Amino acid sequence: MHNPQLDLFSDVETVAETAEAAHIARIIARSSDRVTWLKMRATGVTATDAARLTSPKAMQSLAWEKRTGGSGFSGNRYTDHGREREPFIASWVAQRFGVTSSDALFHAEQERRHLATPDGVNDEGTILCEIKTTSKPFRRPPANYMRQIWWQQYVLGAERTLFVWEQHRDFVPLGEPQYVWIDRNDAEIDVLVKRANLLLEAMSQPSTGY
Repeated sequence: MHNPQLDLFSDVETVAETAEAAHIARIIARSSDRVTWLKMRATGVTATDAARLTSPKAMQSLAWEKRTGGSGFSGNRYTDHGREREPFIASWVAQRFGVTSSDALFHAEQERRHLATPDGVNDEGTILCEIKTTSKPFRRPPANYMRQIWWQQYVLGAERTLFVWEQHRDFVPLGEPQYVWIDRNDAEIDVLVKRANLLLEAMSQPSTGY
């Protein structure tokens, strides 16, 4: 016997599955395959790139790096420490907030060259996590981190980001990670998108130095 109440719940499940699939379908690489991940990142504007777009000079410098294969920076003791600690901090986040770690590189819905690899994503793609380690105390993300967060929110279509940081002294963690919630800011996102599109234009120009 047909039960119309089951149809109502079926519709809810279908909507949930569609919402989940919407961002999953936009994965183009994973950082676990580092060669492919770096190759795909080089073709577009990432959250790291968006954070650097603060002036015309910065944009031209970044465009030159993109055209010529990068800045040559491969990391230092601080970035190494961050990579070492990230899995432990991500586990803390998952246990406390239910946002699981992610190594996926996503493209934006309308522009495949707008890219982001957030540190964590919930099942629906509406909540993100960004993890940092720092030797300096702060209560809110610095401006460059905020730009990175807003860009990730734009690419994923997310509404909030859990920003988590772990302070250390001489690379020894000082207690539990700290966190703050950052809401989506469409006005800031609009500015970043315009700057990113200018960067894409600059990236397409012949490489003549800067």
